[in-house]
Amino acid sequence: MNKILFVFLLLFCLSGFAQTIDISEARIYTSISDKQVLRRSVEILQQEVKKRSRLDWPLFNKLPSDGKPYVGIALESDLSALPTKVRDEIRKLPAIAAEGFKLLVMPDTKAVFIVGKDARGILYGVGRLLRKMEMSHTLVTVPTTLVLATSPKYPVRGHQLGYRPKTNAYDAFTVEQFDQYIRELALFGANSIEILPPRTDDDATSRHMKLPAIKMIAEQARICKEYGLDVWMWYPNMGSNYTHPDSIQKELKERHEIFSTVSQLDNVFVPGGDPGDLEPDVMFAWLGKMAVVLKKYHPKAKIWVSPQVFRPTKKWFDAFYSHINRNYPWFGGVVFGPWVKMPVAEIRKVINPAIPIRHYPDITHNYSAQYPVPHWDLAYAMTLGRESINPRPHDEKMIHNALDEYGVGSISYSEGTNDDVNKFVWSDQDWNPDMPVIETLRDYARLFFGPEYQEPVAQGLVALENNLKGPLMTNESVSRTLMQWQTMENNASPELLQNPRFQMGLIRVYYDAYTRRRLMYETEVEQEAKDILERVRSGSSLATIQRAKTALEKAWKWPILPDYRRKCFALADSLYRSIGAQLTISKHGAMSGRGNFVDNIDIPLNDAPYLLDQLSKIEKLGNETERLQKIDQLLRRTDPGLGGFYDHFGSPESWHRVVSEVSWEKDPGSLQSPRIGFGVGLVGEEWVDEIKATGFKGQVTPRVWMKQAKTLYDQPLKIAYNELEPQSSYRMKISYTGRFRSRMKLTTDDGSVIHDFLQTGEQPIFEFDVPQKATADGKVTFIWNCGEGERGSQVTEIWLMKK
Repeated sequence: MNKILFVFLLLFCLSGFAQTIDISEARIYTSISDKQVLRRSVEILQQEVKKRSRLDWPLFNKLPSDGKPYVGIALESDLSALPTKVRDEIRKLPAIAAEGFKLLVMPDTKAVFIVGKDARGILYGVGRLLRKMEMSHTLVTVPTTLVLATSPKYPVRGHQLGYRPKTNAYDAFTVEQFDQYIRELALFGANSIEILPPRTDDDATSRHMKLPAIKMIAEQARICKEYGLDVWMWYPNMGSNYTHPDSIQKELKERHEIFSTVSQLDNVFVPGGDPGDLEPDVMFAWLGKMAVVLKKYHPKAKIWVSPQVFRPTKKWFDAFYSHINRNYPWFGGVVFGPWVKMPVAEIRKVINPAIPIRHYPDITHNYSAQYPVPHWDLAYAMTLGRESINPRPHDEKMIHNALDEYGVGSISYSEGTNDDVNKFVWSDQDWNPDMPVIETLRDYARLFFGPEYQEPVAQGLVALENNLKGPLMTNESVSRTLMQWQTMENNASPELLQNPRFQMGLIRVYYDAYTRRRLMYETEVEQEAKDILERVRSGSSLATIQRAKTALEKAWKWPILPDYRRKCFALADSLYRSIGAQLTISKHGAMSGRGNFVDNIDIPLNDAPYLLDQLSKIEKLGNETERLQKIDQLLRRTDPGLGGFYDHFGSPESWHRVVSEVSWEKDPGSLQSPRIGFGVGLVGEEWVDEIKATGFKGQVTPRVWMKQAKTLYDQPLKIAYNELEPQSSYRMKISYTGRFRSRMKLTTDDGSVIHDFLQTGEQPIFEFDVPQKATADGKVTFIWNCGEGERGSQVTEIWLMKK
């Protein structure tokens, strides 16, 4: 399509939504002289308009009367400097509360008015105006229908921007980039930024850092102070001892250094664990000492804590909540975040009603997370990994609104720029949970891409989320999403092509399309190899094995879509240059499992690693009969025999057997319901960064072992079979794989014990007889429970074989 025609059609379509007035020659007028009220709000308006239109909007200290357009900025408490008609119209609008604003367009005078309840109201009014204006080269327009009065529903709205190597981009940010990013978050209603001390569960420095961490956090705090935002600090207990006087003094000395470095600090969040596990009595005694140091430098600052611990026990929680309810003078509130065992609604019941709860939502991770992508395809989990560019706008709204009523707002857990879209959606939901996601995305696209891309980008981001849903093999929307973004790409200006946010969308659509096509190709290759093995005859096993291995090797000897692959690497390089995004380890200096998803672009998506490993072992057997027998066993690994049942609980077709009494929409964190888990499990290791077909003692494993059903903590995992033969007896074979190495016990709904507590993570396969009485009515529900303090139960495969 001709580029000029493309832009014209887009503008024509957009113009149909609302009439606009041209305010390109606007001046800015404000009667506010107090710099503590204006802060940088006028500067933001001037600078952001100039970036997009190249127009200078001068600041006037007198109300314009020449009929030319202007933007008036005022406090609601002081409207006397505005024309009577304007005052009357503003007063007709609904009342606003703290941080709220009124926005009014007067078409007849080409004037726009921002009226804030307070200093932050001015800032957010400027932000909303910037979001709604259409700005292009030498042209700025505003809808004539832009009239609103709005206040935030929740008082805490922000994001964690940790300057440390574990993030996939923040450690490469300059001071200027942090300034711009914090500004942009504020335009969408954020009022809090959470920073990190130099010492956490991470390396002290990285090759990307432009400043030492101690200096950068001082800059982050300064930036927030200039914008009038709150500064929080996530400060885990990383010391070796919090009871010995010498260790305590060492820790207090560090707190003196850190707290004195930052010019503003409103709250400190200390997690109960992950990292820094402490017994509650020890932790609260220590926090009381830390509070004395905090008060010295920041007298009004409070300390918040979370019941965040990997291996919680009832004793731990009882002690924790006992301290919470003691009303310490330094205590600010409770934080509900990842790996908090108790649902937030239950926390609300056990703490005093006056104690606030702050959400700490994980909006950054795809799996092994607080809010993973539900029922994610294994091919995506292996390639996109735990951290990837992952716009999930509708999921984020669903998650936010399922739990928001129990808290005072949120400061999200973020590991970098991969969750960029999610941050803006989440902030808008904290401001107004009724805000339609598409409106946030339109604002995002209009502001960061340009008005002509408002609808294509907004819909393109929704399409990227849809790419992640359902089985990848049959998800035809992946191809359509690629075409949508390619149309934008082919018509984009050089400036847009270098826009990091545009590039983040592009790399995902090419990566998704490449991954899906590879999955289809490699699945067919695997089937070809199996067909060869099925035709093996006595005396030909070695030759047949060689032909099957040759077929499996086609996937990497004759790869497909090399142009898509090259495109992904080129975009990864460009993102590294522009925003420091670290999408590979060797080239970009990423940390493993922390955003380096481009490293996984060629990981096998079929069972070739396992089949090749098994075939190599079979080849070494000296007996032809034994080789034929092993080939048959390999092909029939999942065969439960006549009248039997086989299920893989990472597969959609088996999930109907998993009993779930609470929907994902009500329990997105799976604290009361099962979820999908990923990982095989290595002996002695509970955490593996990436999902690969290796596990236990390092052997190559079947692909299905990388995905399983699981529950968290002491929530039982229930799997039901309803079509058994009543008079038959069954033997049960189970594969226990996954990230958790829990001790688990298996019973049935009639009270029968299949096995008592056993340690998983040491071997994958177990076999047991099922008591006949448990299946006598043709039905049975298997129930797994893990021991107290364990991470959860997980089950990968079940064979129910008739005896």
